[in-house]
Amino acid sequence: MGRPLKAEGKRVRKVDVRFSEAEFAKIIALENLLRLRRTDIIRKRLLETDLKLVFDARAVLSSLDQMGLELSRSGNNINQLARYANILIKQRILSAVLFDRYLKELEKHLFQMKSLQRDIRKIIRMLGS
Repeated sequence: MGRPLKAEGKRVRKVDVRFSEAEFAKIIALENLLRLRRTDIIRKRLLETDLKLVFDARAVLSSLDQMGLELSRSGNNINQLARYANILIKQRILSAVLFDRYLKELEKHLFQMKSLQRDIRKIIRMLGS
């Protein structure tokens, strides 16, 4: 008793293709980058008109890394302002200028978080379809 036979979509045709060393190196690089099998990469590149799944992962990771750095910086600014505000509150001399600066940093942080969430949702949609 073996695996049940596929009723539809069974792959019975084979295509032999030769690549130069440089072309084959690109395929191997894509295979490592995308973590897909060679056949899946080639099949997707040839047959899908909308290449949502095949994207430059390095560019995406670099972009996410930059967003993470910006979030970290604004988070540090928020923490420093909060510490300073706590000192000033204890001394009863908290100024409106410091409070406004704190609110601006929080707004900037919130904007960056929403941007990161939006980009991650785009990636998830690309991978899901």
